[in-house]
Amino acid sequence: MGNGQLKPAYNLQHGVDSEYITWLTIGPQPTDTTTLIPFLKDAQEHLKFKYKNITADAGYESEENYLFLESNGQLSYIKPANYEISKTRKYKNDIGKIENMEYDSAANSYICRNGKKLEWERVRHVKSKTGYVSEKTIYKCEDCNGCPYKSECIKGNNCKTPIEERTKTLQVAKTFLEQRKEDLERILSEEGILFRTNRSIQAEGSFGALKQDMQFRRYLSKGTSNVLAKSTLLAMARNISKLHNKIQNERTGTHLFPIKSA
Repeated sequence: MGNGQLKPAYNLQHGVDSEYITWLTIGPQPTDTTTLIPFLKDAQEHLKFKYKNITADAGYESEENYLFLESNGQLSYIKPANYEISKTRKYKNDIGKIENMEYDSAANSYICRNGKKLEWERVRHVKSKTGYVSEKTIYKCEDCNGCPYKSECIKGNNCKTPIEERTKTLQVAKTFLEQRKEDLERILSEEGILFRTNRSIQAEGSFGALKQDMQFRRYLSKGTSNVLAKSTLLAMARNISKLHNKIQNERTGTHLFPIKSA
């Protein structure tokens, strides 16, 4: 709860369009990653249309979510979890990261800073809490003995095996990386920047309105159905207030805030 205490809580999700809360869900999930698919399925079941462009922050990024959106005919504009850190000098100079290694597609191997090959070893399957099974390819270095870059390349200081005896390995989720690459191209486009800017303003703003403007602090009722009813009433009140504000400012036909030019 921000102070080290663990207390019962609900995960409230808002879907926002043109500054209005168009759908919401309540769930017990501790993180946002597993809320996206149930949210979209629930919205699609009750609404008479389907949103084509889905914009979300880094907390919603996963291979399962990417593939669901693709199979559902929707485009993802999800900020990659490593988006901010990937722009730092430390990240770009980390020789142990797969992004900073050369890939030989013909040999299906990676080449490290020391010119050694990390060759295909095996494929392992990982099952998530939702039941989704992802595929990860394991690559292992042919020889790390005497490598002058070993301490920079091999991480994990808590490993009981001395670093002198360890060999560099990579776990590559190829499907995830391909989906992330396509998604990154979209969010860096002019349209993607517009969507992400408005997500910050509109989606985050919907929660800010409840907490700051309406002074909502906690649910006093118990049970998902009661909490959902309370959240729906709050959303309706917020939408009425937003409509009034738009009418007063003659903004009823606006959907997205334009990006301010420097």
